[in-house]
Amino acid sequence: MVVALRSASLMRVIAAPADALSNPRMRRARLFTIVGIAGGVAVCLVLAGVGLREEPNALRNALGALGLLTFVAALGGALYRSVTPNLPKTTGTKLLIAFGAAAVLSVPLVAPVGVPHWHTWTFVGASIIGVAPLLLRPWAAAALMAGAVAVSAGSAWLFGGDVPSQVGVTVALGLSVAAWNALHLWGWTFLVQAQEGRDALTRLAATEERLRFARDVHDLLGHNLSVIALKAELASRLALVDGERASQEADEVRALAAAALTEMREVVHGYRRVDLRDQVLAVAQVLRSSGVRCTVTQPDEDLPPALAAPLVSVLREAGTNVMRHSKADWCTIEVVREDAGARLTVVNDGAGDAGPDERSSGLRGLADRLGDVGGTLRTWREDGMFTLEAIVRADT
Repeated sequence: MVVALRSASLMRVIAAPADALSNPRMRRARLFTIVGIAGGVAVCLVLAGVGLREEPNALRNALGALGLLTFVAALGGALYRSVTPNLPKTTGTKLLIAFGAAAVLSVPLVAPVGVPHWHTWTFVGASIIGVAPLLLRPWAAAALMAGAVAVSAGSAWLFGGDVPSQVGVTVALGLSVAAWNALHLWGWTFLVQAQEGRDALTRLAATEERLRFARDVHDLLGHNLSVIALKAELASRLALVDGERASQEADEVRALAAAALTEMREVVHGYRRVDLRDQVLAVAQVLRSSGVRCTVTQPDEDLPPALAAPLVSVLREAGTNVMRHSKADWCTIEVVREDAGARLTVVNDGAGDAGPDERSSGLRGLADRLGDVGGTLRTWREDGMFTLEAIVRADT
């Protein structure tokens, strides 16, 4: 019953937040998890279906088939509930109730099928034990698993079967399926936690940068505005008794305000300026976090601002394209300092057959901006690879 005690955490993991599924690789990993769970349960249901071949009575056979089909449909709905984030609570409750009703209905319809040669409900009970930890809280899952064992024992006793043997099959097969499901879910747990950790680090970095900027602004304006306020108050008091001194104070207030404005512009300019080398590493890290293998090549020395600034916008757009508009497995980012300027090349293997979105103006806008400073932007597809190349000249 250890698996049942972990059911709450497994339910939270498989029903991952919707934003965790925005990554295509996370969606594929979730699909793999769902297929793995369905495969384990399918083994039990296929073994239960064997009982239909062992039943000579046509009426029992038909009722057993109806019971199995109803149970499979309800089980599918219940599993869909457990792996679908943001499913309305009422819908999830209805699916769970339908599963419970189908499980109860399967007892009179399926238990008599195939006996005494094949105890069909033994395998239905095993499937219930296998999925109970995914569907219910620990105490409810444990109760459902115990109920399935009890029904398996009761049906074996009623129809002349070997009770210990049938109960052993139900428990062993059911717990094996539950362990199989847990194995898939543990792997999914690590993927979800890693994705959430990357998202948290991104939000933390953005928050820290906002706080840094807020501190800089506060330190700068707080002092200057305090001095301006004191000077303005002094000028106001001197206006009635010493006009010349008041005029001097007013001139100082104006000079302080102009100086504060200049300093503010410098702070904002420094905040907005992004180093190309750091930006390349940041984009590469984002791509790696999304599952794209990324290789970076940069010159030993930093590029001059006149060369680096135009390439930053190109790099951002290229990174966005790799993230949103392709299914790349790998990407290379290369920055090369040339005699006449600098060149940025971004290559990925997710080109596909479709061309760029005609309504998208990202690359066209970049080409226009590079053209304004004498640079060029080229893109092409070849052998499933998409290449973006931006060149800026030193004399621009």
